[in-house]
Amino acid sequence: MAIHSLPAQPQAEPYQMIAREPPPHLRPYALGWAGFRTRAGEPAQPSRMLPLNAATLIIDFTGMGPIVTGPRAVATFSVHSPWRHGVAVGLTPAGMSALTGVPVREVAGTAVLLEDLLGTRAQELAGRLIGPASWAERFRLLEERLTAWLRPDAVRDELIMRAWWRLQGAGGPPTIGALAGELGVSRRYVELGFRRVVGLSPKTVARIARFQRTVDLWRRPAATLEGALACGFADQPHLTREMRAMTRMTPKQLFAFVQYTDRLAG
Repeated sequence: MAIHSLPAQPQAEPYQMIAREPPPHLRPYALGWAGFRTRAGEPAQPSRMLPLNAATLIIDFTGMGPIVTGPRAVATFSVHSPWRHGVAVGLTPAGMSALTGVPVREVAGTAVLLEDLLGTRAQELAGRLIGPASWAERFRLLEERLTAWLRPDAVRDELIMRAWWRLQGAGGPPTIGALAGELGVSRRYVELGFRRVVGLSPKTVARIARFQRTVDLWRRPAATLEGALACGFADQPHLTREMRAMTRMTPKQLFAFVQYTDRLAG
């Protein structure tokens, strides 16, 4: 489960989250889900939405309507964070199509109301998730609703989805040309397919995937700043350039933000 957003400025208290992987039958569609909460009484703060290859469904329990944010190549900023306590679900391009019938490219770089995509089911889902006392029960309800509502027949472009998954892992092909060779198609076919399905070029998807592998590594309690070089960066200057270009932060600054997290109890 990739990290969707962070405070734009250091906070007095760490943000809180709990993340879970989906069950096997939902893994083609969901990267995972996470519960989040800011400290009670804290004022709304500016937020930094990090680069992502997936759509994110966000259900906030404090009054904001459910939304879906799309893939983005660089961090974006809001005047204040509209989400304070709720659940986020990472949707793969196939998951976005199977749940909403809308290609993920249509929400790339933006956000839309979930009601515009799911109709009355959006508020139904939000209402059911607010009630349970435990995160485990909320996650069970999410699994149940996603299983019932996903329509795998709405998913097209299976070859491009194979390519998308290949780019997410550290052992992916070194170039887009090599990826096309694996799939038995031309590089042009891959590039056009990514634009049509994801709304981002395959090179950009690979770059974001490397960034998110780094963030995932850094959020582990025993992580070190230097460990990021194993995520696919050529050297320390390359890491520094990429972090600045994608987030306007140095690696040290981003590492500190990602580490400053409390784990919510299940």
